[in-house]
Amino acid sequence: MEKKYTLSVVTFGEVLWDVFPSHKKIGGAPLNVALRMNSLGANTTIISRVGDDEDGVDIVSYLKNQNVCSDAIQVGEEYKTGVVNVMINEKGNASYDIMYPSAWDKITLTNEMIEKVSTSDVFIFGSLICRDEISRSTLYALLDKAKYKVLDANLRAPYYTTEVLMELMSRADFIKLNDEELWEVSKKLQSPFNSFEQNIKYIAKKTNTKQICVTKGAFGAVLFYNNKFYYNSGYFINVVDTVGAGDSFLATLIVHLLRGKSPQKALNHACAIGALVAGQEGANPKISEKEIVKYMRLKDNKSLK
Repeated sequence: MEKKYTLSVVTFGEVLWDVFPSHKKIGGAPLNVALRMNSLGANTTIISRVGDDEDGVDIVSYLKNQNVCSDAIQVGEEYKTGVVNVMINEKGNASYDIMYPSAWDKITLTNEMIEKVSTSDVFIFGSLICRDEISRSTLYALLDKAKYKVLDANLRAPYYTTEVLMELMSRADFIKLNDEELWEVSKKLQSPFNSFEQNIKYIAKKTNTKQICVTKGAFGAVLFYNNKFYYNSGYFINVVDTVGAGDSFLATLIVHLLRGKSPQKALNHACAIGALVAGQEGANPKISEKEIVKYMRLKDNKSLK
């Protein structure tokens, strides 16, 4: 049986409030990933920044209650805690209006951050945090210290440039994209190819990254792991909203891969959790291992046999 805390994880980036038409919930991709990894037994720390306001206090308090380390979350007076207005369409897909500037755009480098990142097993970051020069320069400094670097591209126009994206991908050990981002990145890199697999290999070669995963929404995901492809065609679920589904997918995939599970089993597990999250409201529903196993058995995933 695995010990509860066998992995040490640091996530870096935005912590904020997702504001829906009728309510608001704590969110931000790095926070969502940290919460799911923590629920899977990883020891997680978030590096971010909040405002000196009630929203910021509530985020830090929430993380402490979830046993996620918030010691590296800075508090500043000049900028407010981040807010994102979330719109959900009739299919449950989300679109986002992200307030700028927010406190998390202004994360400044500290020795404590450097220590946490250099001693962790994995460092997870996204592209959105690079929209502001202050947080971007902090991220670049921390990438120099990290052992294993995971990029969740999470492209949000107009908050990224091709130049910054290439820098992030080239410095990552593992890249996660969704299918739309795959085509977008392939086009930016002037790929001559049209197929999924060819474009994944093209990006891997261009960025010198041996591990790339592309999610396909309801149709599962493709994992390119050390020069071999793995596939999962997805698990059917009645979608409530897709907020956070990709974050839980990534968290689960990375935890299982780093714990030595086969890439195929890790991918299957990650797809199942992503579907279960999409079938509930909000980014961070509680999901037990028992629920996951039961759900996967119900779907009769033959690749596990």
